[in-house]
Amino acid sequence: MHPLQIVAIVIGVAATIIGWSMFLTRAGKFVSYFRLGAPTAKGERTSQAGLRTATLFREFLGHTRMAKLPIVAIAHWFTMISFGVLVLTLAQATMQLFDPHAVLPLIGHFFPYEWITEFFAVTGLIGIIALIVIRQQKHPRKLDRKSRFFGSTFWEAYYVEFTILGVALCIALLRGLEYVLQGRAGQENLVLHFPLTFWIGELFSGLSTGAVEALIVVIALIKILISYAWMVTVALTPTMGVAWHRFLAFFNIWFKRHADGKVSLGPLQPMKHNGEDIDFENMEEMDEDVALGVGKVEDFTWKGLLDFSTCTECGRCQSQCPAWNTEKPLSPKLMIMSLRNHANAKAPWLQAAQKAQDQATPPAPLPEDADRKAQKAHAKELAAYNAISDPHENLDLLGTLSEVAQTEAVRPLVGAQDVEELTELGVIDPDALWACTTCGACVEQCPVDIEHVDHFVDMRRYQVLIESAFPTELSGLFKNLENKQNPWGMSQRKRMEWAKDLDFEVKQVGADIEDLGETEYLFWVGCAGAFEDRAMKTTRAVAELLHHAEVDFAVLGDGESCTGDPARRAGNEFLFQMLAQANVEVLNEMKARKIVVTCAHCFNTIANEYPQLGGKFEVVHHTQLLNKLVREKRLVPVAPAEGEQVTTPVTYHDPCYLGRHNGIYSPPRELIGSLPGVEYREMERSQERSFCCGAGGARMWMEETIGSRININRTKEAVATGAEQIAIGCPFCRVMLSDGLTQEQSEGNASEGVEVLDVAQMLLAGIKRGQGPAAPDTEKVPV
Repeated sequence: MHPLQIVAIVIGVAATIIGWSMFLTRAGKFVSYFRLGAPTAKGERTSQAGLRTATLFREFLGHTRMAKLPIVAIAHWFTMISFGVLVLTLAQATMQLFDPHAVLPLIGHFFPYEWITEFFAVTGLIGIIALIVIRQQKHPRKLDRKSRFFGSTFWEAYYVEFTILGVALCIALLRGLEYVLQGRAGQENLVLHFPLTFWIGELFSGLSTGAVEALIVVIALIKILISYAWMVTVALTPTMGVAWHRFLAFFNIWFKRHADGKVSLGPLQPMKHNGEDIDFENMEEMDEDVALGVGKVEDFTWKGLLDFSTCTECGRCQSQCPAWNTEKPLSPKLMIMSLRNHANAKAPWLQAAQKAQDQATPPAPLPEDADRKAQKAHAKELAAYNAISDPHENLDLLGTLSEVAQTEAVRPLVGAQDVEELTELGVIDPDALWACTTCGACVEQCPVDIEHVDHFVDMRRYQVLIESAFPTELSGLFKNLENKQNPWGMSQRKRMEWAKDLDFEVKQVGADIEDLGETEYLFWVGCAGAFEDRAMKTTRAVAELLHHAEVDFAVLGDGESCTGDPARRAGNEFLFQMLAQANVEVLNEMKARKIVVTCAHCFNTIANEYPQLGGKFEVVHHTQLLNKLVREKRLVPVAPAEGEQVTTPVTYHDPCYLGRHNGIYSPPRELIGSLPGVEYREMERSQERSFCCGAGGARMWMEETIGSRININRTKEAVATGAEQIAIGCPFCRVMLSDGLTQEQSEGNASEGVEVLDVAQMLLAGIKRGQGPAAPDTEKVPV
């Protein structure tokens, strides 16, 4: 055996042993780390195993979550598949250290396998080069905050990419050198076995056989060292999401909230303790240790910790976030990264505390001659035993880790509003936490199914219910909801004022009919629809259209209360439960079956969250019902008369809680498309990528004091289409876009002829054209 081979074998075998042992050790530590999280309900993440597996394969092989960026998706798919397919080349490279002519047992020179190897080696190489180029094009150095990679850990990304690049080049070179050896051994049909790399072999055809064999040994060793250096690096860096996501993403997708693959939007999850829903009706009987929301990183569930570790820092969430795009400190990516780093820094103490608590005895004293490593481990166990799970109690014993790690470990999860000392600087900036509109763009964009909104609201819950630390504007909101059952603090007696001037009677449950068994639909008016002037016009329009189509409906009148959506998204789960339970009792008592709503937030809450409290109803959005009535010819809009404007350019704004949260995109567009005289113009950011109006997550009742205003950003986009009418399907959106349009018009950036209308008003205008000169309730936005 040549001395070169001996040296290569020693180095290669050592690298193999070290690489695999460290990698597998870290994998085991990950399991222990995830167990630090709170439990989930039995079966919550494991039910319908077959469907979950089908979802995993669909997302993995189909790259369905990546398809929103097609070029990236294609490049990533080939790179990802090559990582799995080419793993056997690592085994062959190890064998080639001992014998340059070695081939895999059983497979040998089986040409279909060789075709697959070469195909994915080449396409993987092209794919990773494309990804490197894209990363360069999107580099923050060029785009600053506009780059989706802003804040990502660049050395980690480049290390992973150049590792793949190096491995792919080694495979291509090895295949070319194998072509030379096999040709000299008399192998026939060489091109059949080396369809894409034979030309590389031709470049080395002038070398002697010994030189070719030596090159194979050297390149095989380089491939092995690159591969195992990567294993060692990721084993030492558990926060390296750009590397670990290729393993953890499979589990994160499989354990996602919905087994059928739907994104984790729509309903918020109830507050839980030890995997069980918290019973708010028996708060007095609750244990003192019950966590209301998330106040410490260990309060997150194990799925939350898995989410944090799976983040690949791709920045798709960041690029779509309305807060980030309007210069606010919130980046979903950076928040997840911060939580991941904090959880990993705190994990050693939590694990040691758990061990000490289980043992209920202090760690045994060490002998005097114990080595430094043992002394450090003992000090950490002793600190954990003394402080149990709170490292703040024994700061003098935290020297067992680096200064950076101990600073990270002791930081509060959410910092104080006015931070003067480093110890008060939270992992999460409160301005970032409260900037979230819960629009769901981050969740919808994430290729590995991280559930950002649930985590953010859980932290809000703790801030509201335990710390009483929330924006001052929310105090008024909570007070109005608690005392008046609506965000505006209006009297319940005024809930029917919208119907005063209608030329037909609106039936009210309890006054005109005994219960809803006597009618087809309950029209849920909502607080905005009853009290907000602009939204009241939508309510009137829907009522008139239902009456015109002879749909039998009734309303609850003063028996209706706020659904609780603003309270829940603001973190006041207790107030939400109070409002929601009262509404569910009323709806069940009144025998509600089918409910039509005009507010996207009411729609989402009644349809998706009331079932958590025993209220299961068939809920439709007014655009869905009206579109159905138009298709059935029960509502027939009439074309403009001669002499009137022939076409009106119209654009439509997707409400987040109708679109992303519930997947309803077509009915409003179909309804607009059915209107004569309408020229529809789509905004660039629409449907799944629609930009938020800025009102969700209780932001409608909070001031925007940082950056530019979200509603102005969206209004500018709508005006840029040239539309004269901005169609909406939610009263929250109407308020925000109307206010945005008012400001744009006052600054001369929008024509005074532009108006914001609900789709129902547009339809009513078309219906009334055939009834005479009467005009519908529409308004130009005042300057």
